[in-house]
Amino acid sequence: MELRHLQHFVAVAEDQHFTRAAERLMVSQSGLSASIRALERELRAPLFVRTTRRVTLTEAGRALLAEAERILAQVRSAHEAVAAVQGVLRGTLSLGTEQCIAGVHVAGLLAAFRRRHPDVEVRLRQAGSGALGEGVAAGRLDLAFAYRTEPDSERLRSVALAGEPMTVLCHPGHRFAAAGAPLTPREVRGEVFVDFHPDWGPRRTTDAAFSLAGVRRTVALEVNDVHSLLDLVDENLGIAVVPRHFQHKRPSLTALPFEGADGTRYETVALLPPEQATSPAARALITLLGTLGTGGLATPPEGPQPS
Repeated sequence: MELRHLQHFVAVAEDQHFTRAAERLMVSQSGLSASIRALERELRAPLFVRTTRRVTLTEAGRALLAEAERILAQVRSAHEAVAAVQGVLRGTLSLGTEQCIAGVHVAGLLAAFRRRHPDVEVRLRQAGSGALGEGVAAGRLDLAFAYRTEPDSERLRSVALAGEPMTVLCHPGHRFAAAGAPLTPREVRGEVFVDFHPDWGPRRTTDAAFSLAGVRRTVALEVNDVHSLLDLVDENLGIAVVPRHFQHKRPSLTALPFEGADGTRYETVALLPPEQATSPAARALITLLGTLGTGGLATPPEGPQPS
């Protein structure tokens, strides 16, 4: 089994299309097809279901994909480790993050990293915490800034970034704003809620708080970006329970403390693979994160935070 066969297989699996994968790999489509056929012959199993419009993975293909991604990640890490020993940090840093993650200013961090390590190609993916954790565990991402969704394991470890309480955001004309008092899950039940996709860290934190309090709520307005959430609350279409630092993004909204049954806190972490599988570039980024004056490994200060 050749590495290029695995590289070709992963590219087709990602693009779900032979032509697009061939263009990205800069190989001929006939050569790519021959490479996949050779891999299928060696494994004695079809890896894709082919149609005129797209290709999808078979059960065997899905099983191979996880292993192929892991193998390619280890090969890349081996190359980068040798380069690091020689005093040059190069290769690729694949980073995942949620939007507006607490405890790190991602854009500023990456700018500082690029100044120090110009030979490293940075790739950034934005997604929910569950997907980001799976990406790191599978080797698709070198590290991710996310909400803590599970304890450390053999596949995934974490470095604490920040912890902060949750806050209720509402329109200044809302009855909660007039009262100006802290709110509990029971006091806000029955309200129209604006919230994120269930895979997002703030949504997971809020869902857990309501579940622990035994209060059922319905999210009527579900969004995938912070500014849409703030716009909907600003139009008095609903209220939102979000990490405290979100209140600085829209000062016109009223922010009230949210008191969950367990002292609900939004905890963010840097997710990494096991120590021996962590790439030199990921180690360098985490080291840099710990040394920067802003975006360090601490709870965000009071006051405006970077988006």
